[in-house]
Amino acid sequence: MAAGSRWLRSCCSLLRQSFPVLANIRRRCLSGTNGRWHQMVGVGLGAALCAVPVVEKQNSVSLSNDALIKRAVSLVTDSTSTLLSQTTYALIEALTEYTKAVYTLVSLYKQYANLLGKMNSEEVDAVWQVVIGARVDMTTKQQEYLRLESSWMTALRLSEMAAEAAYQSGADQASVTARSHIQLVKSQVQEVRQLSQKAETKLAEAQTEELIKAQGEESSLPQGVLGSTDAGEDPYLRED
Repeated sequence: MAAGSRWLRSCCSLLRQSFPVLANIRRRCLSGTNGRWHQMVGVGLGAALCAVPVVEKQNSVSLSNDALIKRAVSLVTDSTSTLLSQTTYALIEALTEYTKAVYTLVSLYKQYANLLGKMNSEEVDAVWQVVIGARVDMTTKQQEYLRLESSWMTALRLSEMAAEAAYQSGADQASVTARSHIQLVKSQVQEVRQLSQKAETKLAEAQTEELIKAQGEESSLPQGVLGSTDAGEDPYLRED
């Protein structure tokens, strides 16, 4: 043990002689005053605190639940208004095409009624086939506008619900804008509907007029002709 201690002290002495800077560092570190030590600690702590980022306080109003709900409901009203606009445009276009088809059929009925008694059976068949084709086209376009009308009604209900949600959440501007848009598209669709209803009324009148003329032509035929017509096939197939 004594030999080991002497060997350790000799090693330390050799190190101090060979590397005197180590001894100086040891003396400076151990003999420094407490004030200087505390000063060094204070400076280090201050530098560390300066390195910590300071987060600015967010505006609590912009992150409140009410504000977020208003923002979300405004997006919903914008989306439903876009959907309503698209379906309204499609419905108005389909109703317009249907109205044109109805007026085409009205014109054909009137022409057919005016030609009654002036055509033979073959000519009657040819004209009636044109009338049937126009009626099929009208029916197809009627089914198309009815399909789009169902989509439009769905979009209308969604817009009304979005406007109500905006009102309940306090997003007054979004609610007013949505309701104004709803009233606008309703008036546009109603205007086109009135035109199609007017065309349907004219079609009913033309069909009635044609039927009356057809019955008058039959009553004016000789008895023999009437009998042969009743016994044989109808010169044309009616689909009224």
